[in-house]
Amino acid sequence: MTQLREIYYCEICGNVVEILNEGAPALVCCGQPMTKLVAKTEDASTEKHVPYVEEKDGGVLVKIGQNTAHPMLEKHYIKFIEVLTGCKVYRKELKPEKAPEAWFPVKKEDIKEVREWCNIHGLWKS
Repeated sequence: MTQLREIYYCEICGNVVEILNEGAPALVCCGQPMTKLVAKTEDASTEKHVPYVEEKDGGVLVKIGQNTAHPMLEKHYIKFIEVLTGCKVYRKELKPEKAPEAWFPVKKEDIKEVREWCNIHGLWKS
């Protein structure tokens, strides 16, 4: 059974789906079951993926790569950053050639999870 806020990926067409209404037994795309993404939490490579959160201007600034920014190339980039609280999801969709960061109007102590999706390396959280 699907759960609220889970993210699924189609291995064939690249479609990404976030669950807004839980309960479906499975998700299917292109005639195949979609893969439930499990967020990674530790970087082992030089390309940084774990979201870094800092308080700024009455909200939070989320950066992908604390000291070295994640690449934002046409073929390799961060597609979106999300901040999840107990009752809201804030999402910023990013584009290649832009900074891999986003500001959100939320208090740091209200955050339950921060996650991002790299089009090459998948889902990551902090």
